[in-house]
Amino acid sequence: MSRFPFALLVLLSACGTSSETPPPPAEAAGVLPDTAYLSEQTVKIAGFTLATATSAPWRDLVTAPARVALDPSATEPIGSIVEGRITKVYVMPGDRVARGQVLVAIHSHEMMDARAELGRAKAELASAQSHQRVATSAAARAERLFALKALSAADLERARGDREAADANVESATAMLTRGDALVEHLVGTGALPPGYDEHWVLIRAPIAGQVVNRHIEPGNVVLVGAPLVTVSRTSSLVLIAQLPDAAASALRPGATVSFVTSATGSQSFAARVTRIFPSVDTLTRTIEVHAAIVDRQASQLRAEMFATAELSGGASSPAVTVPLSALQPFDGDTAVIVAQPRDGGLFLEVRAVRVGRRSRDRAEVLSGVEAGVQVVEGGAAVARAELLKRRGGGEAGH
Repeated sequence: MSRFPFALLVLLSACGTSSETPPPPAEAAGVLPDTAYLSEQTVKIAGFTLATATSAPWRDLVTAPARVALDPSATEPIGSIVEGRITKVYVMPGDRVARGQVLVAIHSHEMMDARAELGRAKAELASAQSHQRVATSAAARAERLFALKALSAADLERARGDREAADANVESATAMLTRGDALVEHLVGTGALPPGYDEHWVLIRAPIAGQVVNRHIEPGNVVLVGAPLVTVSRTSSLVLIAQLPDAAASALRPGATVSFVTSATGSQSFAARVTRIFPSVDTLTRTIEVHAAIVDRQASQLRAEMFATAELSGGASSPAVTVPLSALQPFDGDTAVIVAQPRDGGLFLEVRAVRVGRRSRDRAEVLSGVEAGVQVVEGGAAVARAELLKRRGGGEAGH
């Protein structure tokens, strides 16, 4: 026995024999075996805590491998929108970026073609507007002459037709210019231009504010449309991806809480909430993929691709009486709990052998020996057990 429990037991014994302690009931004075009465002062010194045996539907604890990942809904893999050569890469993994910030510059013939098309559209619009002015003026003059009976109806209709054609040409040229402007804006983006910007550069900007987590290219690389460039993510949004047996996954519902630990953070437990349950079973592992959003305030310690072990409750079965695991104590070859009944400010303790069934991380199912609603010693149960054994061995009836 270590020094601390021995000293505590001596103190408990001394406190229990105080003349100020109210006399124990008759059954606590040794009439019943494996019982003891501890005075109020003794209970305070020992720091016992009590728990109540409860009856509730039992849920088996399921443990499954998992990993921490970036939330797909908060992650943007950015690909090239043109063919060309990488001229500048302005970011590195780990950099924080704002929405609209320039990430990559690409020298592309598509930008050359877009600017040339924009120039042609501007010229076409200017020409169409000039013809429109002439046709409008001619149509107005024809209207006046026709009113004076100095122009035939056929000539008037021709003038009106020329004006309508000129109006249509202006609309067409305006649409071309709008498309040209939109294409150049698409290739350059909205926002400040980087120093040394060349008009032939296509600028790739961040679609969200976040952190660069991947960079796939270097200056000089030639890329095609869709080639991966960089990945930006809101790294504060992490998910836990677990592979669960189909029986356990089928019992889950969105919103259920999952606890998990990672190999990198030791025994510290984190919390996540189920957001997505895949509808099909993996044909190789016979498991179902489950995604859970990590909601723990300490999640800043976590990094994407950390390995984890997830723990969650399975489907509910029939009600079971349970007690905390810490309340279970070995006693004379049996598993027992120490039932506590408050009396005269102190506690009357009684050992009860129990038959234990299923166990979870923190509770045990009691098949017999204790009923729901009974209070048992949880904190300090080992000290209470030692006190009861001491009284049995020493023949001390009670204190």
